[in-house]
This record gives sequence, C-alpha cells and structure tokens, in this order.
Amino acid sequence: MNFFKSKPRTPPDLVRGLRDSVGRLESSAPGGETRRKASEDLAKNLQQIKGILHGDTADTPPELTAQLSQEFYNSNLLYLLLLHISRFEFEARKDVVQIFNNLLRRQIGSRWPTVDHIAGRPDIIFAALAGYENEEVALNTGMILKEMLRHEQLCKILLYSDQCVVLRFLRLSSPRKPNFGNCAQHRFYKFPHYIETTTFGISCDAFANLKETLTRHKPMVAEYLDKNYDRFFSSFTTLILSNNYVTKRQSLKLLGEILLDRANFNVMTRYIANEANLKMMMNLLRDKSKNIQFEAFHVFKVFVANPKKPPQIEGILRRNKDKLLVFLRNFHNDKEGAHGVTSSLIDEKQE
Repeated sequence: MNFFKSKPRTPPDLVRGLRDSVGRLESSAPGGETRRKASEDLAKNLQQIKGILHGDTADTPPELTAQLSQEFYNSNLLYLLLLHISRFEFEARKDVVQIFNNLLRRQIGSRWPTVDHIAGRPDIIFAALAGYENEEVALNTGMILKEMLRHEQLCKILLYSDQCVVLRFLRLSSPRKPNFGNCAQHRFYKFPHYIETTTFGISCDAFANLKETLTRHKPMVAEYLDKNYDRFFSSFTTLILSNNYVTKRQSLKLLGEILLDRANFNVMTRYIANEANLKMMMNLLRDKSKNIQFEAFHVFKVFVANPKKPPQIEGILRRNKDKLLVFLRNFHNDKEGAHGVTSSLIDEKQE
C-alpha cells in the first residue's frame, strides 16, 4: 500500500524548488496564472522547510536540519528571500520570518552557524533594515532584524556599516557586483529617517530596533559611541528635537539610559560638558508636555550632579539659578504618584 507514496523531498530539492519559485515570482506579471502557481509552489516549499527546521515530526533527524541549513548558506537563499519578500503572500511572509529566526537560533556547541554565515554576508543585514522602506513587509523584516541584533557580531556590522572594509567585501562577494557608492553610505544612520517618515507602527518598530542596537551589547556599543561621538549625536539629536511627541519622548528616555549606563562613562562625560546640550535640556524642561519635561529632567540632573563641571556649564547654571529653583519647586507637584513620580524624584529635586 506504500508503493504509491511520493518520496520525501531532500533538502537540496526543497532549496532548489524554493529558489525556482522565487525566480518565477520575480519574472511573472501580477495576477497571471504563472504568478499564482509560483506563489502556491513557494508556500508549499516554505511549509515543508519550516516543518523540518521546527522538528514537526518526531523522526526528523538532526542531520536533515543541518543539511537543509547548509543548503540555505550555499545558495545565498537568506538574502534572496529578504530581497523578494514583498512579492510573497501574507502567510508566506510569516513563514519566512519563522524560518529566519529558527535558523538564527540554531546553535552547535558554542557556534551559531547562521550568525557566522550572515556575518560573512552583511548584505543580508542591510536587506532586513531596508525592509522599513516598504510598509507591506516592514514589520516582517523588522522581526528578522531584531533577531539578528541579539548577536553582537551582527549588531557590530550594522553599527560600523560605513567602514570601507564592509563595502569592499560586498563588492567582492556579490555575484552581481553591486555599486555601493563611497564609504559615507551608512545604513545605521538610516534609522532616524525610518523613525520619522514611516507610519506609526513601523516607526515604533524601527525605534525598538534602534534601541536594541544601542543597549544590548554595552561594551561594544560604548566603544563605538566613543569613537563616533560627533556623528552619532548629530544624528540622534534630530530625534530628540522631533515634532513627533512619541519619538521625542522615547528618544529622551533612551538618551537618559545611554548616559546613565556605566559602560558609557566617557560618552556621558563628553555629553554633559557641552553647553549646547545643556541649553537643549533646559528648553525641553519648558516643553508643554509634562512627560517630555519629566524625561528631560532625568538628563538635566546629570549636568547638575557632575562634580567637575566645566566653567561654561557652571556659568549657565549659575546665571539661571533663580529661575531653575522656581521651576523645580513646582515641577510635577500636581502629579505626585503619576508619570513615575516617586519619593526618589522628590529627593532629586531637593538635591
């Protein structure tokens, strides 16, 4: 009775079939029969691949998962899926996210094979980030990017993505020899653009991944911020001064986290020695939003608490002493117990 059962498809068959269906999707016109059949084949291949990687069947041998993963690496299929994900149907996009994240979590001893593969192909990281340019797939690629950023070596590639060594690698390794322009092109600094110009949901997702980039791998990020201080804060200040309330509030809160983290002591010292930064925080203390005022206060207090204030900083604080005392005396008194106002805030005001 088992004579007529079809033979299970091997990992090379599945990967070959997936590449073929992606190619047919790329070349076929929307709405046509060829496009419909390609979408069906794509969905079937993704489902079978997902089944193997998730171990849906109890008798799925580990060797099969390893072989399938290697086929993905050899065929550069991860990049191909991200490049064409906008052509996929809704469920197929979800399957791509699950496949990506399952592969990224695959660990052999102390090794992360997919992480190592992506580290050698930075264009995969950049393709995930570029997904924010298409609102139909932005949240899908955002989930993939978030999983990548859990790994320090991938996060570091994104942070340092303007370095010539990365671009030279891409030119040498890509079969299509893409032109990436000069070394000033920096993917990481596209985050403010995505946060400011996209829809609310995509903007929040982009900001969440920006925060993940800047807070998860603290020593590595601290070194980057120290070396790229001017460029980073020139870009980040645009978010702090955003006309969008949510962006402004979340950026101020993130700034406070960065400055108060011990790993960023050198960065904090430079930031609170700059009079323009102090003036910006003092202006934000007068913002019409109580929440913006509250977040600005947590940055402002770092300037005040510095025992080695530069003369220009101390001069600004002394000249505005009376106004600041009046302001702080009434600061959040009417909202005690709200907005996180606790006895600690009262103590900070007194100090």
